[in-house]
Amino acid sequence: MPKKTKANTDAQQVKKQNQQSAQAQPGQYGTEFGEETNVEEVKKQNQRSQKKKQQQTK
Repeated sequence: MPKKTKANTDAQQVKKQNQQSAQAQPGQYGTEFGEETNVEEVKKQNQRSQKKKQQQTK
């Protein structure tokens, strides 16, 4: 049985995830966050946000 912390977290699993994250190359998404994120959609949202901000400052 995995050793759990007070927060009921599997410490070994967290260490494993951290190690995998550290090994990921820049620009590659090997973490759970990256796998669940649509990078192209985020870029589009950022562009829309920038345009909106520029229009408001004129």
